[in-house]
Parts: sequence; structure tokens; C-alpha cells
Amino acid sequence: MTPRVVIVGYDPAWPAMYEEEKALILGAIGPWVKGIEHVGSTSVPGLAAKPIIDIMVGVWNLDDAAYCIGRLVTVGYDFKPDDDIPERRYFNKGPQARHRHLHMTELGGEFWLRHLLFRDYLRSNPETARRYEALKRDLAARCQNDSMAYTDAKTDFIQSVEEQALREIGVSTGVG
Repeated sequence: MTPRVVIVGYDPAWPAMYEEEKALILGAIGPWVKGIEHVGSTSVPGLAAKPIIDIMVGVWNLDDAAYCIGRLVTVGYDFKPDDDIPERRYFNKGPQARHRHLHMTELGGEFWLRHLLFRDYLRSNPETARRYEALKRDLAARCQNDSMAYTDAKTDFIQSVEEQALREIGVSTGVG
């Protein structure tokens, strides 16, 4: 069974929590970090979210993750080697009230760019952010005991926002 899906109102402490974790990560693996970003719903001011701070760490080459795993474990992260997304290395940390997800990926790679594109679009388009929040609340009510179903059910919306964001910056998506 996967963790229960709980959406909470925006917490203005989330950016400070990210900054605290960022400092810890940089202290542990700074030489390999080429970029670090707060992503996910907690990075969008005003947006309700699962209370999880998502941190994206960019490295030049994903092979650099091998040098970082042990160092991140020493600061409380658990490495999840069976992650099903080949372009990232995934770690998590903490109890539910202070949960962290760390996504290590290549700086400038597709995973990196998609997450920044989605975050930045929601930050600059409040109506889209409100629609996303409504979808998340509806899905949380329907998928409350199945976080994987909740995540999967958001995919079409996320992809449509990414495509819209790409169109707005003049990049062809090859769709439609």
C-alpha cells in the first residue's frame, strides 16, 4: 500500500524549508552540484500541495550520482535505486511532516527542463495553478489511499501545461 494522499493549504514556510535543505545538500555534495532548484507544488506560492519539499539537483553527468549517494545518506537521505525514471536518481528523507524528495538529474536535460517549465508556468499563470489545485484536491479525495494512482492521474494535465508553456516560448512540441 502506498502512502495516503493528503493535500494541505500552502505553507509560507515551504521556501525556507527548501533553503535549509539546499544548504545541507550543498554541504554534503556541493562539488558535484551544478544547479539546485525547488520544484513541485510546494515551490509555487499559494498552491495547495502534499507537504513534500521536492528538490531537483542538477549534475553534469548522471554518473556523478555514484559519488553523491553515500554523502547524501550521511545527511539523512535514502537512495531508491529501483526508481523507474532512468534520467534521474531518486532519494527521499524524513517523516511525513518534514518529507523531502531529491531528484538528481543532468543539468539542462529533459527531466530538468520539464520540471522548471511546469513550475515557472504555474508561478506565472494563477488560473492554471488554481485548476491544478482543484484537480489535485479532487484526485486526492478519489485516490486517497493510492499515491501512485494520484500521481498517474495528474499526468495528462501536467503534459498539457508543459506543451502550452513550450508553445508560449516558441518551441514546437510536435503535437497536434
